[in-house]
Amino acid sequence: MNILFFGPNGSGKGTQGAILKDKYKTPHIESGAIFRENISKGTELGAKAKAYIDRGDLVPDDITIPMILDRLKQADCKNGWLLDGFPRNKNQAIKLDEALKAAGLGLDIVIEIILDREIAKNRIMGRRLCVKDNNHPNNIFIDAIMPKDGKCRVCGSELKTRADDQDETAINKRHDIYYNTIDGTLASAYYFKELAASGKGIRYITLDGKPGVKEVAAELMSKL
Repeated sequence: MNILFFGPNGSGKGTQGAILKDKYKTPHIESGAIFRENISKGTELGAKAKAYIDRGDLVPDDITIPMILDRLKQADCKNGWLLDGFPRNKNQAIKLDEALKAAGLGLDIVIEIILDREIAKNRIMGRRLCVKDNNHPNNIFIDAIMPKDGKCRVCGSELKTRADDQDETAINKRHDIYYNTIDGTLASAYYFKELAASGKGIRYITLDGKPGVKEVAAELMSKL
């Protein structure tokens, strides 16, 4: 299965992507990682992208999309892939759709995790990291993984926060882009939703992001 994944920061998209990766043995491809890989390897596209990044400019779609296509054509993607982090606006969605079709890389499923913006922000700002193991889940805004007496709920160790998790201005900026249904990320998701509704061979799956990880995963598996 070739899957495109949408969800705001704080929705648990990365966690659900990891679950899909393990279940279907397909790579979870994040657009930012594609940039880093091309730049570190010194590819032609990576060099072009770096020039824009160094100037503080956005990398044009005619560089980004070929990078993505190159990644999706690699051997580990032959049985499917999960793409996350791109597209971020409707124009990119149209260009990606056209490029995938031209390359013979059919898109099968689009997944959207739906979560209220305020809940998403609280989940980001509520994350607490165990000093002994960052994989121990702790969040002051999620009852199921609430820290115990201010300590890690799993091992009782001290907890810390990530600086970017507490930067409300940065979180709001990212969410401004995601929740924008006119020219933001949700606009790109809705482009594929319209394709699915018109019978273009794509399935569009929505998930309620409010429940816990296990409940969201169960809903996801029941719909795939």
